[in-house]
Amino acid sequence: MVFHMKTTLIIDDRVMVRLREEAARRGETISTLVESALRLLLEPSSETNRALPPLASFDGGGALVEIADRDALYEVMEER
Repeated sequence: MVFHMKTTLIIDDRVMVRLREEAARRGETISTLVESALRLLLEPSSETNRALPPLASFDGGGALVEIADRDALYEVMEER
């Protein structure tokens, strides 16, 4: 048996306009759309918890100068 609870929400007018438009576009009720959004928020899917792919890496060719050596840094900067 499924129970439904009726409640009152205070929603910003601009959000409500977008919510009505989205519900109409999908052919769903506002209640269905709000419930779906709340389920996504409260029950994170496995896709949300999946590991991110590794970041790309590259060989930058190494440092041209030790930046802590001010004289060497200025020398390299003046050559360019």
